[in-house]
Amino acid sequence: MSTTSLEPSRTDRAKAAGKLMLAWVALLWALEAVDHVTGHSLDTYGITPREPAELADVVPASFLHFGFGHLASNTVPLLVFGFLAALGGIRRFLAVAALIIVADGVGVWLISPPGSNTAGASGLVFGLFGYLLVRGFVDRRPVDIGVGLAVGAIWGSSILLGLSPANTGVSWQGHLIGLVAGVVAAFVFRRSAVRP
Repeated sequence: MSTTSLEPSRTDRAKAAGKLMLAWVALLWALEAVDHVTGHSLDTYGITPREPAELADVVPASFLHFGFGHLASNTVPLLVFGFLAALGGIRRFLAVAALIIVADGVGVWLISPPGSNTAGASGLVFGLFGYLLVRGFVDRRPVDIGVGLAVGAIWGSSILLGLSPANTGVSWQGHLIGLVAGVVAAFVFRRSAVRP
């Protein structure tokens, strides 16, 4: 008699994570193409702070961008951070992403400057960075600690620049809230049991 593990293999997890993130980024590019051909009609779904009706835009805003250049700047880090985070499980990743997106959107709604319009995946990017940075320490998994340290070493300086209020034209508030939300998500969705 033989037994097989119901756990997906590392290869299966990597394939699922890769497909998910490629589909996610493809959706962002498709939405920006629609926005472009419709004269930027989707830009109205960005978040304008402290207007009650704008709370409905908290989630859509993270999928929209103000031009292809804006989207291009988020694409590579979103692919990389999303893939690395999704290797820990698709359901866990989706829960982490949902927490980051909602917390970031509500935070932007609360503290962004009056009359501003905020959209883009950078809040999620900063959130996933924060999540990856601390996930290994929270879960006590050496491999994930190594991933977090590598991500911090490679992208840390870019992340710090994105948090500067002197960096005009970007929502440093959204970046900061996303980063904090990602760290919180590592604790909220920590593994209950340590696995190799």
